[in-house]
Amino acid sequence: MQSHWGYRLGVLHTALDQLDALHEQWLRSRDALGADATPGTPAFDDALAEHHAECWSYLDDWATHGHVIGDINSVARHAPSPLAPPPRTAPAAGRTVEVRR
Repeated sequence: MQSHWGYRLGVLHTALDQLDALHEQWLRSRDALGADATPGTPAFDDALAEHHAECWSYLDDWATHGHVIGDINSVARHAPSPLAPPPRTAPAAGRTVEVRR
């Protein structure tokens, strides 16, 4: 485990929470624009541009720190598991193994 993983995961978690909140805010704002505000109209496009501007810093956090998820996955896949049984060794050639029935 790397010491910076906890920090980076915290940044990603916070950014995701903020992006979720901004998305909910966008849905409310879009609905409040009314039926006349459709993509391509100034009201819609301005509101969407503002939404995107608010999201950039959190998306940048993901671009900066998101690789840590792949790093953790890679380490986890190659780490020995305490739950896995130890590997069995084959008996040496020429030896008989007594089996209890």
